[in-house]
Amino acid sequence: MELPYAEPYRIKMTEAIRTSTRKERERWIKDANYNLFMLPSEYVFIDLITDSGTGSQSDRQWSAMMLGDESYAGASSFYNLKNIVEKLFGFKYMLPTHQGRAAENVLFSALIKEGDVIPGNSHFDTTKGHIEYRRARAIDCTIDEAFDTQIEHPFKGNVNVAKLDAVLTEFGPERVPFVCLTVTNNTAGGQPVSMENIREVSKVCKKHGVPLLFDSARFAENAYFIRMREKGFEDKTIKQIVAGMYKHADMMTISAKKDGAVNIGGFAAMHDAELYRRASTFNIMFEGFLTYGGMSGRDMNALAVGLDENTEFEQLDARVRQVEYLGARLDEFGIPYQRPAGGHAIFVDAYKVLPNVPREEFVAQTLCIELYLEAGVRGVEIGALLADRDPVTRENRFPALELTRLAIPRRSYTNNHMDVVAVALKNIYDRRETITRGYKITAEAPIMRHFTVELEKA
Repeated sequence: MELPYAEPYRIKMTEAIRTSTRKERERWIKDANYNLFMLPSEYVFIDLITDSGTGSQSDRQWSAMMLGDESYAGASSFYNLKNIVEKLFGFKYMLPTHQGRAAENVLFSALIKEGDVIPGNSHFDTTKGHIEYRRARAIDCTIDEAFDTQIEHPFKGNVNVAKLDAVLTEFGPERVPFVCLTVTNNTAGGQPVSMENIREVSKVCKKHGVPLLFDSARFAENAYFIRMREKGFEDKTIKQIVAGMYKHADMMTISAKKDGAVNIGGFAAMHDAELYRRASTFNIMFEGFLTYGGMSGRDMNALAVGLDENTEFEQLDARVRQVEYLGARLDEFGIPYQRPAGGHAIFVDAYKVLPNVPREEFVAQTLCIELYLEAGVRGVEIGALLADRDPVTRENRFPALELTRLAIPRRSYTNNHMDVVAVALKNIYDRRETITRGYKITAEAPIMRHFTVELEKA
């Protein structure tokens, strides 16, 4: 008999989580104005709102933290991080920041001007927010297959190269400071970009003289899927595939709280010395000195180890298998989600799960709230709330997909927890015909409103 699969680690410490009653959860979510971001974590049983900075660190990472160099300038921890960044990604210049949106702020401050256009594959919320805050415009060039959740396509994160070429032809390098390629494509469901598509995008960028930036939060998971799904990469290591991806990039930003497997941290990196010089000014203004930015020495050391460890196949395989496990349980119950299962999360198709809730009443947010009420599970809306208002007309934008994202923290929950999530969704799906109303906004911020929005029942 073939031996069953087992995770390549053992658990060394546990953290207690509390259960609650539905009556308690009804009161708590109302007090939070139906915004799951505003719930105290102690009121959550299984927290899948994000995998960003919420996973467990390894023993090597904890050991490295004890050796953190907290020198203001020239800390050895900075050079530990710089060396692994250059080894993995090939970039000579690196600016540490406290997380990914800070890296975007630093780099975009040096690159974007009012009226610019930034094409890419489904820009994530902070990326689009930083673009629109600067009165520029994000244009989505993701392939059409990404917007049909039931199509089985191995690389739904891919860019429609013809559309990208048309955008670059229309606006040219004068209006397009860079193309943003997100690996994996989070907004489209944690879907990967193929190596073939990376090459094609790079070719089009070079044709038009436009730099290519990788939004790299889940770069290692993207490399994993290339190995598992793309012909010719079956025998490559993850580190080899990462090197092959990034030889096509001119620069990168990263929230290292994902595939860096740390609780805080990020960086921007690039080849161009002049861009590094310009961005350095903003890094000092917004984050800190060049050799610590927004990070402590302890955290830079932990990140250096995390980048090394999390670009090994076994760690990624265990992580993706748990996501696939949750997807398989949802398949048993006939619950539709973005197929195939992504690298870091399951994205439930809220339009199909709650077909009777009007789209104007925030369908994915409604499903998030129902899931919390059912079992104390906290997910996050990737839909109309996150899409924000059009910056010109101020009308609500309604994206093609309304998704409830269930992001699984690394090495934190067992498959028993995934079973609870799956059964809770089944219970909601079984009574979907009775759920006919959603929520309306009572207060919102002018940009990236989903973090602090206040709602009431419609």
